[in-house]
Amino acid sequence: MKTSARNQFSGKVVALLRGAVNDEVTMRTDAGQEIVAGITHENTKRLGLTAGRAAAALVKASSVILAVA
Repeated sequence: MKTSARNQFSGKVVALLRGAVNDEVTMRTDAGQEIVAGITHENTKRLGLTAGRAAAALVKASSVILAVA
């Protein structure tokens, strides 16, 4: 797979919350940080995402949204 995303993180899915339209997937990276992504139900199913499944997050710098915690 070729991608222009330079920021890539590997880890495992630790939580999956099904919403009304999209799912919220939480992944813990190998470095211990958590990344939360909103994706469609269809893509959750297509990717076979379940808790404990290994996954990779590809982050394009122009798509990052920061918020104050």
